[in-house]
Amino acid sequence: MKDIAVYTESFHAWPRHMDYAAAFAAAFDAQLTGICICPSPQMGLPAYEVPGFVEEWADQVRQLVEEACKAEAGFLAEARQRHLEKAAWQVAQGYVPECLAVASNWHDLLVLGSDVASVWGSPSAMGDIMLSCDIPCLIVPAAYEKPFALDCVAIAWNGSMTSLRAIHAALPILTRARHIAVLESTDPASPTAAWQPRFDLTRYLRRHGLAPQSSTVGRHGKSIGNDLLQAANRTGADLLVMGGYGHTRLRERVLGGATKEVLEQASLPVWMRH
Repeated sequence: MKDIAVYTESFHAWPRHMDYAAAFAAAFDAQLTGICICPSPQMGLPAYEVPGFVEEWADQVRQLVEEACKAEAGFLAEARQRHLEKAAWQVAQGYVPECLAVASNWHDLLVLGSDVASVWGSPSAMGDIMLSCDIPCLIVPAAYEKPFALDCVAIAWNGSMTSLRAIHAALPILTRARHIAVLESTDPASPTAAWQPRFDLTRYLRRHGLAPQSSTVGRHGKSIGNDLLQAANRTGADLLVMGGYGHTRLRERVLGGATKEVLEQASLPVWMRH
């Protein structure tokens, strides 16, 4: 894991998820690329002609891009203060999920901040980004204040292909953990996971030199996401690894699902892979 991207809506501040991303990159001796995305001149134009609007809008976008580019020096200085020498700043223009999908082609991980006060920090917005990018996404809650650590990593396991992809992608993380807690759901796995012989996660992890400890996550309420987060907190987890959107996005929006609930309620960083 050598290239980590972190998306930011701010030119001047380092919100909590950027601090976490810097510590994460330093731990893996990786380069951290801060990605700022401005609208393109074609975005936001009205369907009908408004005298002078196009020129004014284009000028505002140009100024925004210039300001974003000037923020590079500040970003690199903040990175050095956090003992991170491998850092870069990237300014893109366009629709945020599409731009981050392009960046995912040469990055190993995308770090996002969960913050309903920001445009792209809501659960729905982060879901759009996650479904657009073909790499793991690490979601950091805005209120998360604990020092960076990977001593204990919890794994949400229900036998689905999405959870298996998340675990496979997280192997570099799991090898650093002192304790790995596998939280097995009592809910039936996704139909796409049905095959014989049944995939043995414990054997798979042990083959990678890991020593997982399993426990069952029962349904104590209406929210499987809340039950999962409570189980992760009981283990003292520093990070939760789980698959994202094992069901269709529409089903999760209408009926709810673990991904949606965890994105809404997470109190610890979550590693997700669709």
